[in-house]
Amino acid sequence: MISADELRKKYLDFFVSKGHIQIPSASLIPENDPSVLFTTAGMHPLVPYLLGEPHPAGKRLVNVQKCVRTGDIDEVGDATHLTFFEMLGNWSLGDYFKDDSIAWSFEFLTSADWLAIPVNKLAVSVFAGDDDAPFDEESMKKWMELGILESRIAKLGKDDNWWPAGGKHPGPQGPDTEIFYWTGTEVAPESFDPKNKFWVEIWNNVFMQFLKGKDGSPKSLDQKNVDTGMGLERTLAVLNDVATVFETDLFISIISAIESATGAKYGSDAAVTRSMRIIADHVRSAVMMIADGVAPSNKDQGYILRRLIRRAICESTKLVKEGIDLTKIAHPVIAMFEGVYPIPTAGNVIKAIKDEQEKFSKTLHKGLGQFEKFFKQGAIGGKEAFDLYATYGFPLELTEDLVKERGATIDREAFEHEFAHHQELSSQGSEKKFKGGLADASEETTRLHTATHLLHQALRMVLGDGVAQKGSNITTERLRFDFSHGEKMTPEQITEVERIVNEQIEKAMPVICETMSVEEAEKSGAIGLFKEKYKTVGDQVKVYNVGNSSTSSEPPFSREICGGPHASNTKELGHFKILKEEASSAGIRRIKAILE
Repeated sequence: MISADELRKKYLDFFVSKGHIQIPSASLIPENDPSVLFTTAGMHPLVPYLLGEPHPAGKRLVNVQKCVRTGDIDEVGDATHLTFFEMLGNWSLGDYFKDDSIAWSFEFLTSADWLAIPVNKLAVSVFAGDDDAPFDEESMKKWMELGILESRIAKLGKDDNWWPAGGKHPGPQGPDTEIFYWTGTEVAPESFDPKNKFWVEIWNNVFMQFLKGKDGSPKSLDQKNVDTGMGLERTLAVLNDVATVFETDLFISIISAIESATGAKYGSDAAVTRSMRIIADHVRSAVMMIADGVAPSNKDQGYILRRLIRRAICESTKLVKEGIDLTKIAHPVIAMFEGVYPIPTAGNVIKAIKDEQEKFSKTLHKGLGQFEKFFKQGAIGGKEAFDLYATYGFPLELTEDLVKERGATIDREAFEHEFAHHQELSSQGSEKKFKGGLADASEETTRLHTATHLLHQALRMVLGDGVAQKGSNITTERLRFDFSHGEKMTPEQITEVERIVNEQIEKAMPVICETMSVEEAEKSGAIGLFKEKYKTVGDQVKVYNVGNSSTSSEPPFSREICGGPHASNTKELGHFKILKEEASSAGIRRIKAILE
């Protein structure tokens, strides 16, 4: 048996031995990517560097990235789907390419010093080629050179072996090669059929070698990158020869806590097993979201967190009538992860779950009773679904879950009509965000991102040093900035913040980037949302100074740890205007602003 801790360590140690620098996991809250609510893959935090910006740690990187994907949330409860998961990844930013990437993947998987997987249990797929791009002959040759039989190599099209899948959107892209592991009890067949369910994909190596323009034609990239991903949970399951990820050590203690709280037995019944899996997954995700600063709310990330907690509560009532205390399930999750990822204050995580649970539990049984009443009267339509939301705090998806279990559906359009003037994340907007994609690195977003630095410092000057960034979302039209502050800003404070920002813009100050260690950055007075993520002494970070550099005798206006992209001078920004200041969640305020 191999544990999750052992697999993480082996992976990191292996690639460090190949000259990679270990970097920490980024937050689950994307810093510069408005296309997704959460970090959904290891490459998302590295977008500026994949596009050519130098990374402070160099050209070879490796890490374990925490991720959340909610597009398949309704499928959670089966044998494979999860919302929170961990991705093992290594990158080459214009350094090594296909040969080394494939050779190292093969060595890590098959070498007796590492995972020691028999070669006859592996198969791969490569890009077959089409009118836009040629067959990936280099990858094919390398796999055969390493000992993979030609009959174990499948040639597939863009939907299977191209990133992004299908290659329909402009931006960096290229062929990928995927590695499969045989999970059947019989000897693996000599011929690889990707449709055979016993072949499970465990690793994907993406070779970004093309840039697709708006005219649709691919051009060769000057900086060719390698971006790989291996799912920790899935790989752990296949290596330990267990049927599902829920039988690995990542879930055993959580499932055990659910059994103790309910008196039910995992595996005793299909419905019981499904409910336990949902509770385990959702509490796991909730803990990690809260640890990264998300609070339950009716918007964006907070809405997803609220939905997960409330769905877990509802599932627990199927196991025991009064439901269970989810904080008892959260404790083993915290114990499991606090040595792997920063969980600044475990007590805050428990309190957030407890508060949300108490808030929902007060109305849950009344709401379930009203649901049954509506259902007995006939199919639940949009009006009834909205009444359940408005009166009992039932998210639409929760009502849909209950209706689906009874073999019916809800008219979403009717619900959305009822909901038209309410400030909750619509399912359509949610689906767009969950699709993901590369961050927008346009001139507009670059200017707005630079403006958040000025805004952050201006808020600290007006409201005090207790102000700290709690989130940022930037589109081509506007910036959104979340910060810690206990009360609504006055009109005078808003005006003063605007004045300070525009004053710095008018001064035409340079934006200077410096690379230094975390310790040096802290000593220089740099602030940053993700400072706590750097656990390794000597980690290199980028510090952006608006005004003077750290070596100047005069301090800069703003000094902040940050990735990219940034304008080179504040004169590029234009006029800054705050559109709205509002509450985001308890103790967190939100500003929306534009550059005119």
